[in-house]
Amino acid sequence: MRKLASDLPCPAVSAFKRFLGKTYLRAIGWTWSGVRPDVPKFVVIAAPHTSNWDLFHMAAFAFVFDIPLAWLGKHTLFQGPGKRIFRALGGIPVDRRAPQGLVSQVADEFARRDKLVVAIPPEGTRARRDYWKSGFYYIAAEAKVPILMGFLDFSRKQGGYGPLLWPSGDVRADMDKIRAFYADKAGKHPELFGPIRLRVEDDLEDADAMPIKRAVGE
Repeated sequence: MRKLASDLPCPAVSAFKRFLGKTYLRAIGWTWSGVRPDVPKFVVIAAPHTSNWDLFHMAAFAFVFDIPLAWLGKHTLFQGPGKRIFRALGGIPVDRRAPQGLVSQVADEFARRDKLVVAIPPEGTRARRDYWKSGFYYIAAEAKVPILMGFLDFSRKQGGYGPLLWPSGDVRADMDKIRAFYADKAGKHPELFGPIRLRVEDDLEDADAMPIKRAVGE
């Protein structure tokens, strides 16, 4: 497998980042909760995502737990003189026009690396949405890596990481566990945190109801 510079441990840098993260969080009156997973690869849910401050808070918690977060960016960002900078900051280029699709591109990236942690805000935007984007779930399922529930709870001024979830293939059962974890978590603007639901769950319910509809019509 390919080793990247970000895969290699550097105790001094890690200690400095933990110091910076803790100093920042203490300065704004926040506490942290959770433990660093003992697995080399996983997808991080970044939620709730309702403000511009979420990025800074999430980065601070990643520093505290020594989790090197990678993020997904449009492939055009990684062209030209800025490509090395974006890669050094943890960026992974993805091309939504590619035949294999975004999920397979990121799953391939997981396969190429010894260690990789990708943070994905499933809401996709700070505005309220009726559904979460399902990419985080299907990337983890195809890459055969777990999902870590990262959270920011502005009501308690606490953030960090919850349990790991290994995708079982039963989307509704897995999403029920995710919904249970985030049920008491509030974003900076709670009214912008929409339902924790994937559109595919509605499709599954429609499929389950089809025999009933046919029976009623007969």
